[in-house]
Amino acid sequence: MTNPLDPLAALGRLALGLCAGIGAVALFALDGVSHLLRPPFYGRLFARAFVEFAYFSLPVVALTAIFSGMVIALQSYTGFSRFSAQGATAGVVVLSVVRELGPVLAGLMVAGRVGAAMAAELGTMRVTDQIDALRTLSTNPMKYLVAPRLLAGTIALPLLVVVADVIGVLGGFLVGTLKLGFGTDAYLRSTMDFLQQQDVVSSLVKAGVFGFIIALMGCYHGYRSRGGAQGVGAATTAAVVSASIMILSFDYLLTEMFFAK
Repeated sequence: MTNPLDPLAALGRLALGLCAGIGAVALFALDGVSHLLRPPFYGRLFARAFVEFAYFSLPVVALTAIFSGMVIALQSYTGFSRFSAQGATAGVVVLSVVRELGPVLAGLMVAGRVGAAMAAELGTMRVTDQIDALRTLSTNPMKYLVAPRLLAGTIALPLLVVVADVIGVLGGFLVGTLKLGFGTDAYLRSTMDFLQQQDVVSSLVKAGVFGFIIALMGCYHGYRSRGGAQGVGAATTAAVVSASIMILSFDYLLTEMFFAK
């Protein structure tokens, strides 16, 4: 006979599991950040992670940004033409790209590329006992593997987002001037009139938070992976999914913090 309290018990287990997971990630993050404040610092590993984040992710981020800017320009013009407000197209493009599309799309692209790679690398090290070998060599795995990646992600993604913002606005500019008939001077003037310092600051703050989240989720799931190749695959998937969900969640929270009246 089915117990009528079974659904409630299942909900309770889900809530407890969620709280336990959040707590584990928070403790992992605190441990990783604490090692950034204590010597030694592995500069070579930081440089390697930074190049992986920034340089090798640049092509996919740039392509995503320019086509997003072009699409936003076309869609905005089509929508505003119904109200004879086509002149607002440039402002909508720059605000959409700088406030949201730049940091969010760059974060999601980097999560799929770098977050998965980090989880796979650390997961492979875990299942092949290389992380345990570091301990036998008196090397703290959190300081050696996690801390440099957290710092690299936090610094590199804002730089990527600056490039994404510029290229995204450029994509809108090209469509606006070459296809939609805007004058070059008028489009640039409208862009600068709409853009404010707070928009740029919010974009960079979001990018820093998203970069930290990507590195954290990649390291966390890779570091805790178990079960051979299957476990590494599961950790890679979990890193990308959890990073993407957290990026979207923190995007709302940060937007609320910067722009809610």
